[in-house]
Amino acid sequence: MALFSSSLCSHLSLTRLCGLRTNAITNGLYSPYVSCQSRLPLCRHYSSSKVRRGIGRYVVSKFQSVNAKYEVFLKRRFPRFYQLYHTFREGFKLLFQDAKEVQRIRVKMFSERLEVKDLPYREMEKFRQFRRDVMKALPLVVISIPPFANYLVFVLMYFFPRQLLVPYFWTAKQRVEFRELYHANRVLHYRTVLKGLENTSQQVKDGKLQRGLKDLCAKVQSGANPQVSEILAVRNLFSGPPLGIHRMSVDQMRNVSPLLFLTPRLPGFLMGRRLNSHATELLLLDRALSRLGPNQLNESELRHACYVRGLHSNSLSVNQCREWLSQWLQMSASLKDSEVSLLLHCIVFLSSNGPSGARRH
Repeated sequence: MALFSSSLCSHLSLTRLCGLRTNAITNGLYSPYVSCQSRLPLCRHYSSSKVRRGIGRYVVSKFQSVNAKYEVFLKRRFPRFYQLYHTFREGFKLLFQDAKEVQRIRVKMFSERLEVKDLPYREMEKFRQFRRDVMKALPLVVISIPPFANYLVFVLMYFFPRQLLVPYFWTAKQRVEFRELYHANRVLHYRTVLKGLENTSQQVKDGKLQRGLKDLCAKVQSGANPQVSEILAVRNLFSGPPLGIHRMSVDQMRNVSPLLFLTPRLPGFLMGRRLNSHATELLLLDRALSRLGPNQLNESELRHACYVRGLHSNSLSVNQCREWLSQWLQMSASLKDSEVSLLLHCIVFLSSNGPSGARRH
């Protein structure tokens, strides 16, 4: 009987080591023998929680070791595939870091009862950009969840990085190339937007406003840069008919949508809602940036701010970027919420013939 009890206690101890519950045993047929656990060294020194932590650390260390060997193998045998793998892994790290930052911003907004318009510029820009990226990255995250599905993601990354991935999963070289390509596609629509404005000017009954809009379009088409005062002189046309955000023709909406990298292949009412949402966000960003001051931006932030507003800034100096952004903010600061349509058209007015070195179209 003693031998049987000792054997049973050893079995129970091993059961605990494997992280299994023993309640069913201790409360059932073998409950008279459980007291012997306290007399066994193995039972006395190892609790189930400690065992589980030990097993968890062991599994994690083994996984890290295997993963490190796998990375060395890829880097040595398949360097191009390793670059994709490394970009994918680092991209997810950045994505999760930004997710935590956005969650912190959400908690701050809730606890302090803030709206998006009350946020500082950097938090507002982070919140806006993350929301855009995560919606595009969500399908990629879902695809990568099943075991070994990440290999399919690598294939997609290799063949369709610009169409399917967000900047988190782009290499440094791809970031530059894709930004160039996106800007080139946007510039293709500048002339169409100006042509649409010229056609719309025929509907303007006020002779002074009509001449002002025609002269503004002609000046931009001739390669000159309009003054902020010349743009604001026609602002009334962009608050109501015929160029207000809710009064524009469907054709002009289709012309303007690519300026914000939005698809023009939507029904008119959906395009109007999206344009209004994006234009309002841009106006709020401008106001937050005016409170901060463009001089507070570092070079990367400065160039990104110019790019969002239509200026190709890679070939410009920091001073040129800052001077152009200050001009944009001077114009934007004078606009009302109802005049956000003018803000969208300023992407063409102020960027078509930007500072020397930016005229690459």
